Amino acid sequence: MAGPERQGDQAPADALADLRTRLTGAEAYLRINELRERRIQLEEAAARPDLWDDQDTARSVTTELGRVGGDLDAFDALRSALADAEVLAELVEESERAGEPDASLAAELTGAVASLSERVGALELQSLFAGEHDERDAIGELHAGAGGTDAQDWAEMLLRMYTRWAERRGFDVEVDEVTEGQEAGILSATFIVKGRFAYGLLDTERGVHRLVRMSPFDSQHRRQTSFASFDVTPFLEDVDDVEIDEKDLRVDTYRSSGAGGQHVNKTDSAVRITHLPTGIVVSCQNERSQHQNRARAMQILAAKLAERAREERQAELDQLSGERIDNAWGSQIRSYVLAPYQLVKDLRTDAETGNVDLVLDGDIDGFIEAELRRRRATP
Repeated sequence: MAGPERQGDQAPADALADLRTRLTGAEAYLRINELRERRIQLEEAAARPDLWDDQDTARSVTTELGRVGGDLDAFDALRSALADAEVLAELVEESERAGEPDASLAAELTGAVASLSERVGALELQSLFAGEHDERDAIGELHAGAGGTDAQDWAEMLLRMYTRWAERRGFDVEVDEVTEGQEAGILSATFIVKGRFAYGLLDTERGVHRLVRMSPFDSQHRRQTSFASFDVTPFLEDVDDVEIDEKDLRVDTYRSSGAGGQHVNKTDSAVRITHLPTGIVVSCQNERSQHQNRARAMQILAAKLAERAREERQAELDQLSGERIDNAWGSQIRSYVLAPYQLVKDLRTDAETGNVDLVLDGDIDGFIEAELRRRRATP
């Protein structure tokens, strides 16, 4: 799959030189020197005796200080590890020149280079984020498109794929609403992924996803093409600048459907809110009470309205939401082919893999990274 450069069969010294170059580049992208200055400012602010007089400011300061400090500590640890590996490489070369090669040192060096390559790659990925909200949690939405029951099944497969992807990264996932399909699968789902850079990562997945397979819902088992769309919004915990007039809302309650424990289908606890001026509809059925579901739905609505306001201010309707496209033929960003051959191919980056099962089990980081790099390279 397309991705960052790898060491492959490079000699250890050459591999380390390449890693040194990449680390220097990441240092510039991440503005490490600016972060060091920012940490000093935050430490001074955190030391003020009146800091907690304003709890919101205090939380903001301490949260940013923890993030900045963590980033700097990780970078410094990586730079130190690279320096240690360079010393180790010199020892290996000296032993070889002396005609007494040390197999244990060589093995240690090989392991160090592999570990450093992975760590530098992760750092480079972080340097690709430049959006205002890339570090935030994400609200993901899936909708079945053309393809009938197969499309609804496909939407459910994608929900599992993104859930497994989030779990692989150590993110938390909260499924807030699922509308079941008529025969199988789902018509739509709304879920929140919580973790640093969740929005920046999932923003690359926005668009229509196409599945080609032998349909399990066709009595003649013919090949079927189906579509599902994925959209994402940054999740804003506190949206102070968004005012929502209750008169602009239509609130419907209904019984939850699908998996959800003992409360499902017993009370009208699920909530659907329609914002009449914009037509935005949000739903939540995951919480245990109607009050909790309403509160969560209002939080999601506020985030969506905040996104809309930013788009209007910037006069770029696709800045955060992307270009609205048909959930059908000719508009997909990626194709997943299960028959007559096995292939997943991204149509924007040409990244591809034949291991479809692994991708559907959440291994999509290669596609995400390829799209981030494409965006960075696009003027």
